Amino acid sequence: MATDATSATTPPDDLRERLVTAGLRVLGRSGPAELTVRRIAEVAGTSTMGVYTKFESRAGILEAIYRRGFQLLRAALAAVPEDPDPLRRILDLSLAYRRFALANMPLYAFMFERPVPDFDPGPALRREALETTFSLLVEAVREAAARGALPDGDPLPTSYLLWCALHGMVSIELTHAARSPLPGWFLDTPEKGERVLLEGMQAMLRGARERGRSPGGGRPRTAER
Repeated sequence: MATDATSATTPPDDLRERLVTAGLRVLGRSGPAELTVRRIAEVAGTSTMGVYTKFESRAGILEAIYRRGFQLLRAALAAVPEDPDPLRRILDLSLAYRRFALANMPLYAFMFERPVPDFDPGPALRREALETTFSLLVEAVREAAARGALPDGDPLPTSYLLWCALHGMVSIELTHAARSPLPGWFLDTPEKGERVLLEGMQAMLRGARERGRSPGGGRPRTAER
């Protein structure tokens, strides 16, 4: 099941958590244009001074919302059950990533695009956020290599290529999902979007295996299925 970013459990007496949750709710219900200190404070049931006391600035609360988005995405990915087939696990992680994005489109855009023009997370925060989730894919690729389903070697390049393909397909799907339907377009239902994503990721995994068979590449220790 996809994680609903507005349903995070937060202690009612913790102002910092209330403000972050309020920011997620504002983003999900009204979009990034409403992410103002005044609006977040109003939804949290406090004053603007409360925001400045806890986060010092609007950028501070936006950074906290940004970080929380990746924490929620990690929780959605970490909830994917283990699978005896290491390649199937990578596909399951891909589907969970897509489900999260579809269930939380404004938050996903806030995490990966720049819908708030004057908010740009710094390099350290971006790296922290990305590693929060990217590390799970790296672990899955490393496990697949250890079990002979993918070539030996540094899992980072393969993980990055897989994420680029996954993120690209999901982002393009969301671009169209937020607009009027395209009658007759071959991706006219969520089910078709899921199928194309699976086919794309399977093709990427096959490519990784073939690359391992090329001269100089690591060789999978099991035959291709």
